[in-house]
Amino acid sequence: MSFRSLNALYLLRLALVLTLPLALPHGASAQSVQGQGATFPSKVYEAWARAFAKAGGANVIYKGTGSGDGIKQITARKVDFGGTDAPLAPAELAKQRLVQIPMLVGGVVPVVNLPALGAPVQLDGAVLADIFMGRIKAWNDGRIAALNPNLALPALPIKRVVRAEKSGTSDGFSRYLAGASAAFKAEVGAGQAPAWPGEPLKAEGNDGMVQTLRATPGAIAYVSYDRVLRDRLAAVRLRNAAGRFVAPSERGFAAAVLESDMYRAGDDLATLLDRPGSDAWPITLTSFVLVDAEPASAAQVQGAMRFLYWCFMHGDDLTRGTGFAPLPVSVQSRLAARFTQVRPRDGALPAYQSF
Repeated sequence: MSFRSLNALYLLRLALVLTLPLALPHGASAQSVQGQGATFPSKVYEAWARAFAKAGGANVIYKGTGSGDGIKQITARKVDFGGTDAPLAPAELAKQRLVQIPMLVGGVVPVVNLPALGAPVQLDGAVLADIFMGRIKAWNDGRIAALNPNLALPALPIKRVVRAEKSGTSDGFSRYLAGASAAFKAEVGAGQAPAWPGEPLKAEGNDGMVQTLRATPGAIAYVSYDRVLRDRLAAVRLRNAAGRFVAPSERGFAAAVLESDMYRAGDDLATLLDRPGSDAWPITLTSFVLVDAEPASAAQVQGAMRFLYWCFMHGDDLTRGTGFAPLPVSVQSRLAARFTQVRPRDGALPAYQSF
């Protein structure tokens, strides 16, 4: 499924090139660029960094440490950009003097470590919420069996695996569960560090979740879809708002976008959770980066902004097949204004042109 025609995309990007400032000469800044934060898109950012360097760009190093840490590090100006899957509200962006730029769309996927069943486990939001509240304790529980009449579910205890650090993945996952279950909303709540009941297993980052899941029979965890593909994990099929059990896919993320105000109005803060549409994946999220809105000098922010602009210019090709979906044109059309919100205090303007 495509968000745009080639002509529309060409005109959009031409408009962006013509509106962005080009004050510093091309190649004036070759410093190393440091990014840190969300682990949800970290493997994609690492791949983009390699492609950027191969194209002649600066050395970009991205560390996946969690969205909470990404916000903390860029707020303290200890990195050139921070990654987060839990976007900041406009008031907070203004307070911290940050610019927030959407980068891509992906999905959070419940995954399980169970004996081969012949077909994926099917769950709905309410049952998934009860599992992560610790109310459903075994895989052969009647509520799970009712959703899986053709599976011989094992009498294994359910072992929940959750993120140990503040996480945008946890934020999106818990917001979905809170929307599906009034009890979850009241007793656990949504956020980067939900108050998980009982004593679930805890792991650092998406990769730590994968390792703990694999080491724990009967476990259930939640990870980004690219880890499902890379590590061949057993993904749960979820019942979406249209009443269909769907598997996670790039097509499903794109379908969620098409049924949202992100697509209709270009609002990159619009929720992508539990959107209508027969193919829509219920736990779809937008991932963002944060940059300093008022750096001391243009040279200081040059490397990061050039990298982010290059990712935008090549985003569709770079994103395809990664387990993520590109941004719709209605959001891309507003990115010129986001880039120009970065106003260095020395009065110079960073150059973003690609090469």
